[in-house]
Amino acid sequence: MQFDVGAELRRVRESRKLSLRAVATAVGVSASLLSQVETGKTQPSVSTLYALVNYLGISLDALMGHNGVNTSPLGLSTSSAPTSSDGRQSDSVVQRREDNPIIEMENGVTWERLAVGDSAVADPLIVTYAPAGSSSVEGKMMRHAALEYGVLLEGRLTLRIDFETYELTPGDSFCFDAQRPHLYINEGDVPARGIWFVIGRREMAYQTLSDLGHDDTGEVRPIASAVDVLQAMKSLKVEPRD
Repeated sequence: MQFDVGAELRRVRESRKLSLRAVATAVGVSASLLSQVETGKTQPSVSTLYALVNYLGISLDALMGHNGVNTSPLGLSTSSAPTSSDGRQSDSVVQRREDNPIIEMENGVTWERLAVGDSAVADPLIVTYAPAGSSSVEGKMMRHAALEYGVLLEGRLTLRIDFETYELTPGDSFCFDAQRPHLYINEGDVPARGIWFVIGRREMAYQTLSDLGHDDTGEVRPIASAVDVLQAMKSLKVEPRD
């Protein structure tokens, strides 16, 4: 289900009473480029899209049409019973493949959002990088407030974080604080495809790996994800059941 990301970005911008030029300047792109994105004449790069949703204060699931719990600061999600592509009413458990919202971005990158149910914890995505595809057309590193977990299923993908370079092959997984400058690029000749979980929202108490329990500071943090549950179990010496 192809999603018109440009129209939704424009709707959010206008609801915030922000001028196109002001938003473009804030995220570091030209006003003409943002205009082309909003009208569907061009697609944003991954880095540009992240910059826009962060600046506008919306979550990816809200942007991509999640109609479950209202997770957007702008109230974009209002219905608790979304409608599927064939008109039937869906639920919060199963999302059919044909109903997956898809965003095709600049430079050969595609996001396909998986089921999120009523959760506001993570953005689960099937991510595809075409040959020569990159998260930034200009080859610039990007940063955003989140944690990124993923596993590569097909192809090969290069991940650059700070000054380190990692070559990912099928079965390789990764986890890092997305506040660190990073870049994805497919330098192979076949598409690279994997599953990403982007975790971390403005309203959450944590933004770094140490806040998820890697650094014991003695603070009591709210349970906001499966990782938090496991950390709480470990602290109580309770083993999870199968």
